[in-house]
Amino acid sequence: MAEVRARVGLKVGVNSSIDAEILSFEGLKTDKEHVALVFKAADKNQEIPLVRMHSECLTGDVFHSSRCDCGEQLEETVSLMGESGGVLLYLRQEGRGIGLYNKIDAYLLQNEGYDTYEANHQLGFGDDLRDFQEAAQMLQALSIKKIRLITNNPKKVKELKNYGIEIAEVIHTSAHVKEGNVNYLKAKVSHGKHKLNL
Repeated sequence: MAEVRARVGLKVGVNSSIDAEILSFEGLKTDKEHVALVFKAADKNQEIPLVRMHSECLTGDVFHSSRCDCGEQLEETVSLMGESGGVLLYLRQEGRGIGLYNKIDAYLLQNEGYDTYEANHQLGFGDDLRDFQEAAQMLQALSIKKIRLITNNPKKVKELKNYGIEIAEVIHTSAHVKEGNVNYLKAKVSHGKHKLNL
């Protein structure tokens, strides 16, 4: 059974001005170092907390790559939760689970005209290797059983339900379109069935 290992206060966001706590866990299914950010207002104002499962994307989250919308989705979520509270589960599942180096290899294939899913297939991977069981374990360790989930991805909704988390509402992020990520977003809609208004 998963449980909280440590809980430390910090300030986050573009201006490092939003109060939150970062939590580590032990007893998760794997040894990946997933963390949760709990935004202070969540404890006071939300009967059903806002939750986002955000898979690590070094290129997008840290370097604001033009190839995806991950960094923008993360910042949108942090801003929203800074105002209304919530729990951000930051999952160490780079490149839809294929890892950073393989993701960079996939970028090379995308330069040749493959979309993000086709590139993964060319490398011998499936569409999405992520497993959200540990996200459910993290929520259970926080005694959270019912959530309002911020996502455009129907797989996340389905998997959390399968692991016993009740989804009261699904809230979609904005479509963060920029030069370099249009084909990526179109593939997420057509192949991954993401709910994006392009």
